[in-house]
Amino acid sequence: MKRWLLQLSLVAVCVLAFPYRSPAPLVYRPGEGWTYEPVGGTGKWQRTRAKDQLDVAQAAFDKKDYNLALKAAKRVGSNWPLSDYAPRAAYLAGRCYEAKKQDERAFQEYQKILEKYPKVDNYEEVIQRQFAICNRYLAGQWFKLWGYIPFFPSMDKTVAMYEKLVKNGPYSDVAPQAQMNIGAAREKQSRLFSTDPYIQAAKAYELAAERYRDRPAVAADALYKEAEAFNKQARTAEYDQSMSGKAIDVYTDFMQAYPDDPRTAKSEKTITLLKAEQARGNFQTAKFYEKDHLWKSARIYYNEVVTQDPGSPYAAISLKRIEVLNKLIADSEARKKLKSTP
Repeated sequence: MKRWLLQLSLVAVCVLAFPYRSPAPLVYRPGEGWTYEPVGGTGKWQRTRAKDQLDVAQAAFDKKDYNLALKAAKRVGSNWPLSDYAPRAAYLAGRCYEAKKQDERAFQEYQKILEKYPKVDNYEEVIQRQFAICNRYLAGQWFKLWGYIPFFPSMDKTVAMYEKLVKNGPYSDVAPQAQMNIGAAREKQSRLFSTDPYIQAAKAYELAAERYRDRPAVAADALYKEAEAFNKQARTAEYDQSMSGKAIDVYTDFMQAYPDDPRTAKSEKTITLLKAEQARGNFQTAKFYEKDHLWKSARIYYNEVVTQDPGSPYAAISLKRIEVLNKLIADSEARKKLKSTP
């Protein structure tokens, strides 16, 4: 027993007398997070000056060592956030995320640049890169869970990114198309996950038409697509004719504002079809009320048919039904007067 205690004591003395650092491949540093450090290589990529640290990041990026470039660039931002080298480091971090197919993180990194360093020299390039990322998501690219696992495409998240882009530079070179793409993203949304996506799309196009009216090509396209969005919404509703009315109004505005646009002829044909659809819907509604002997209500809708599309087959029938209803209403009111007479 005494011999065992003596051996244990000798081991303890040796450990205390000759301390050593055990290898720790994963190292955590405040502001930098966890990084992998090979045994014997700890700190080889770290520098004591912002410029030198940025040089490490740039050299690694040029060699396509994106993991090293990313952690070196991140270290510049965390250790020297106010230095002249921080914006370039953040830009390199965004480029690394793009190279690693982590577009959402890249977008966020670029967003930090635009918010923290609004006077950065390559401001327009950063916005262009954000725009390219948004377009990839608009085309159907999946967002990733935790930045790694492909999870799902999302037009809501895509719209949110476009909105940030437009807010960053509402009059930048890409802002008009970004605003238009918000409408396109809304149109691509499933009705299972969004309420009236075409109406939301129309609002996005309307904003583009108003904000960029000094750019005729953009404004014309936006106004036409706003009308188209209302038209698509109208086709999804059986008896609600309000969307048809809005589509007709916007198509009319488009033709008046841009009479030489090649889409004017198509707009005229679409208006004709919409008016015919309005007439059909009002005719069906009138028949519904007439069947229930609600003759005054039925007469209102028959009159709408005649007013909206006087040349349609429904208009001729409606005129005849109005004559019949006028007689029925007159007879009904006469009977009421007789009953009320003492």
